[in-house]
Amino acid sequence: MRQRRLKSEINVVPYIDVMLVLLVIFMVAAPMMTTSSIDVPSVGKANQAPSAPLEVGIKSDESLTLTDRAGNGKEMRVDRKELPAMIKAAQDKNPEQPVLIAGSKSVKYEVVLSVMDELQRAQVKKVGLLVQTTGK
Repeated sequence: MRQRRLKSEINVVPYIDVMLVLLVIFMVAAPMMTTSSIDVPSVGKANQAPSAPLEVGIKSDESLTLTDRAGNGKEMRVDRKELPAMIKAAQDKNPEQPVLIAGSKSVKYEVVLSVMDELQRAQVKKVGLLVQTTGK
C-alpha cells in the first residue's frame, strides 16, 4: 500500500466568496448612508478685526524700542528690564492685543530669542515674530 502525502495548500476560494459578499453589502449600503455637513469657519468672516499689535523693535546695537500700533504709533526706547511690565500693562487694557518682535537683520537671532523668552517668562500672551515679505 502506498503512503499518502499531506498537501499543505491554502484554499482561497472561501475567502474570495466572503470578500465578494462584503463588497456587495457595502455597495448596497453606501447610497443609504446620510452625509453630514460641517460648518468650517472662514477667514473672511471674522467677527472682530484683529487689534493692532505692540511692536518690539531690536536695533543693531541691541537696544529695544516699543511701538503701540493701536495708539499713537510713536516709537519709544525702553530698557530691557521694564519691557515686560510695559507690555503687561498694555495687555491689561486690551487682552487681545498681540506682541510682535521685529529684529534688525544685523541682530543675532540669540538676542531675539532672549527677548521672546523674557516676555514668555513674564507670561505675556500672543508673542510672535514680525517678518518682512520679499516681493518676488
